[in-house]
Amino acid sequence: MRTRAVLLLLLMLLISACQADVCPPESIAYVDDVASLPELASVLAGGPMPTPTTMEIGTKMIEVDRVIRGPLCNDRWQGRVYVACDLQIAAWTEEEGSNFLEGCDLILEPGTVVYVAAHNNAPYYKGCAACHGGGTIGPSPSAEPGD
Repeated sequence: MRTRAVLLLLLMLLISACQADVCPPESIAYVDDVASLPELASVLAGGPMPTPTTMEIGTKMIEVDRVIRGPLCNDRWQGRVYVACDLQIAAWTEEEGSNFLEGCDLILEPGTVVYVAAHNNAPYYKGCAACHGGGTIGPSPSAEPGD
């Protein structure tokens, strides 16, 4: 019995040693002033919708509707979204309720699935607010282009 416990412990150590961080710490830039990030109207008017692309997420090839790189703050997401490592997000403090989406207008349409590289490519089905306390699920009347 003791031999099995030792073998199990060694196996767990080997497995954990093989897992690398998906995002290196320097890949995410922290912005002190959320106002320096693009506004929602300019993001929505920014051009054609991205075309779906296939990404390797974990060990599977998954088609995503959009890959998020650069500023992550004001936007509207729908379908399958992959949040890559090379991001600019608002800096936050460790005080309760503070998060990187504070002051942002991030809208997730119902049914959106968000894969997050910084969270080991985990899929999230309830939006960012479920964990980070920011971002709304559903359309926002103020988020229409041309407003």
